[in-house]
Amino acid sequence: MEHALTHFVADKALSRILKYIDKAPEKNLLKILNVAEKHFKMFPQKNFKKMKAAVNDKDNVYMQLAKNILSDIDRDLVKSLLVSMGVHAGYYGTKTVRANRDKYNCNIPFTILFDPTSACNLNCKGCWAAEYGHSLQLSLDEMRSIVKQGRELGTHFYMLTGGEPLIRKDDIVTLAGENPECTFLIYTNATLIDKKLCDDIKRCGNITLALSIEGDECSNDARRGDGAYKTTIEAMELLKKEGILFGISVCYTRQNVGDVTSDEFLDKMINLGVKYAFYFNFMPVGKNADKELIPTPSQRKYMYFWMKKMRNSHTGKPLFVMDFQDDGEYVGGCIAGGRNYFHINSKGDIEPCVFIHYSDSNIRTDTLFEALNKPLFMAYRKGQPFNDNHLMPCPMLENPQILRKIIKETGAKSTDLVSQETVDELCSKCDDFSIAWAPVAKEIWETTTHPKTHTQYYRDTPEGKGEKI
Repeated sequence: MEHALTHFVADKALSRILKYIDKAPEKNLLKILNVAEKHFKMFPQKNFKKMKAAVNDKDNVYMQLAKNILSDIDRDLVKSLLVSMGVHAGYYGTKTVRANRDKYNCNIPFTILFDPTSACNLNCKGCWAAEYGHSLQLSLDEMRSIVKQGRELGTHFYMLTGGEPLIRKDDIVTLAGENPECTFLIYTNATLIDKKLCDDIKRCGNITLALSIEGDECSNDARRGDGAYKTTIEAMELLKKEGILFGISVCYTRQNVGDVTSDEFLDKMINLGVKYAFYFNFMPVGKNADKELIPTPSQRKYMYFWMKKMRNSHTGKPLFVMDFQDDGEYVGGCIAGGRNYFHINSKGDIEPCVFIHYSDSNIRTDTLFEALNKPLFMAYRKGQPFNDNHLMPCPMLENPQILRKIIKETGAKSTDLVSQETVDELCSKCDDFSIAWAPVAKEIWETTTHPKTHTQYYRDTPEGKGEKI
């Protein structure tokens, strides 16, 4: 009841705020930020200072991005996403998650990823999903249960992966419609995007799409198959026409780093209506994965500094960009194992990470809370950060000896849906990279400044300190 009232009030207030901004964007947005700064004390004051500086700077790319969102995206959709993502997830969700971490002494996630289906209609090189077949599904009721349990923990942000999630788009739309206080981000290959889906997204108001693409047509189709690029571009054109908020999901490999970071690629994406870009380092998951696709240490170094350039308010572009591997310094290292997120596959296995296919729990036998307190997730909690150099955050890619230890000590089983892969088999594909990357990461870490995340790890708690004695 409290959330429903909050949703109603926020919806009405945002309608007035957006109309107020339209009258004089810079002037009135500045007034709103001054009011917000006084009332939202839980957010760092420096963030408000940066936002106000951006409003006063016509050359600031984030101000350009904000204007593009207000002009390009359906106004009701903007309003609904601000309520679900800003009020419910950002404000209430963050407070509840933090309180529950202290209350229950375990990791509580801000985000939950889950796979509605194992099915995929593409067969991309280096991706395990297309091999899974069409037999594994989470039922609509199981997805409802995940979201219900997650909301009780404070989690209001859900990412849907796969497989191709939109094979189950009718059920996903139903789920989103039933949970207006949650936000659903869907990773998709874009093949199933149509006018009806656009209408459904605008009706629900809490769905955004991240379309997979990897450079120009030649670079993209070399990995994703002939015609994939054309299909994705056509989907973007439709989404832009319909005023849908969408971004891109980019897996960068040793072969495509230059293509996916080029000005030509990014400018085209922005012109097509892309508002955010999530970059993922290729991970050699699955028995047939080619470790030669892992970016080289020099490419990782390039990505780190390229990301800095892209996020600079003057050297970047009007696009929100993240790199889940090189952004470890902003979130205190690895965020998996429920620290900020975990993953549920289409068989119901609860995994610490979308790339770590091992589990000791399943939604059909365990609650989410029980999974967070089982040995595997507790090992993550007690081991994080796995490296004080947050440019080496992952217990698999950069610290493979740690994942070996965790899996062997907790007894977690392989959840690979095609062929069981031992932790030694998986980590052996990461050993060479981890050794080569370590001195490069050390040099960058020691010669650059890094944000203070104010993250409290288990080792800093009374219990953690007691174990050291």
